Amino acid sequence: MSNAHHSGRYYEELIIGDTYQHSIRRTVTETDNLLFTALTHNTQPLHLDEEFAKGELFGTRVVNSIYTLGFAVGVGVTELTLGTTLGNLGFGRIDFPKPVRIGDTLRAETTVVEKRDSKSRSDAGIVEFETRGYNQRDEVVVIARRKAFMKKSPSQRRTNSAKEETQK
Repeated sequence: MSNAHHSGRYYEELIIGDTYQHSIRRTVTETDNLLFTALTHNTQPLHLDEEFAKGELFGTRVVNSIYTLGFAVGVGVTELTLGTTLGNLGFGRIDFPKPVRIGDTLRAETTVVEKRDSKSRSDAGIVEFETRGYNQRDEVVVIARRKAFMKKSPSQRRTNSAKEETQK
């Protein structure tokens, strides 16, 4: 992907404490739940079998929690990391305080919680994000921390390259 096709933010543009409210919403459908469950080979009856789930903790089927995590992180890509990340470095703590049910409408927000320059690459930095997903009742359904390897802006990369050349 060329730099002309990015909409994410570069390392320098990500300010600790800034929170981004992601505009994409999705109402989870029966099909979403079935396809994701099949795709991930997670045949847990809590996701698939309504009769079984009626006798369990939540009294109905619940959506695969990895779907919830994937949605919450995914909806932030366009405005935060599209074309500006070198990749995820890992996830820290992930919590699912409330279950997601078929018919719930999800939204998410992401906060920049930490950042530092890369020790190995002058053209990149490491940013820690905290993403929170909510249902239509504004109940938190997922909280996840992740670190991403973020590109520095082209102008910053040129400045760093020039500094490195003069230091040789």
